[in-house]
Amino acid sequence: MKLGGGVGVTIPASDFTGSALEYYHGSRYGLSSGLNLHAKAKVGLSGLDFAGEIHYSSLRNTGYSEPGQGTMDISQEVLSVKVGPEFRLSLPALPVTSYVGANVSMNRFNGETSFQGVAKVPSGTYSVKGATRFGAGISAGTEVNLGPFMSFDFNVSYNLMNLFGKGWEDVNAGVDQRVDSYLALNDDQDPLIAAGDDKHFISGQRNIRTIQFTVSVLFGF
Repeated sequence: MKLGGGVGVTIPASDFTGSALEYYHGSRYGLSSGLNLHAKAKVGLSGLDFAGEIHYSSLRNTGYSEPGQGTMDISQEVLSVKVGPEFRLSLPALPVTSYVGANVSMNRFNGETSFQGVAKVPSGTYSVKGATRFGAGISAGTEVNLGPFMSFDFNVSYNLMNLFGKGWEDVNAGVDQRVDSYLALNDDQDPLIAAGDDKHFISGQRNIRTIQFTVSVLFGF
């Protein structure tokens, strides 16, 4: 068994990236890259490891809701739990082990958005209701052994974070205003979508993807 943790960078992809303007219009989440902190465990068997990971990522972005007017500060915190196999590709006589892996994941999203001078949205800071989604991912990496009980693990992964569980939620049921669309993750189409409607404007599913680069220090037992 090996236990450890480390740091890295989480890069939003697909509809999780974009600009503040795209977030305002409901097409993407408008986030930029952020810090990743994680813990990792591996249990070794013949030819493979079973890996378990807990990741915390903090992402944000700032920009205009319309060209040159209305500022928005968008943030998301993501807590992910991943489990899956890593298939070892050892090089004889070298203290280096490469691997490829796959995983399933549970992802918890929490966020906050601040609006200032934005059309059709009252200025202020609004919390985004937490949501859980299920996904999967693939990874590749290299583990460099520094001795019998310590190693560095360099990893890159591509994560599909909301394959299952997409939904739409009206947090302020009975109150019909534009800001309601920003108060939950809302990665599915608004059931009340209508052409030209300023209050119901999320017109389709939004796919949440990330690319992660991480470095871990692992200790063997």
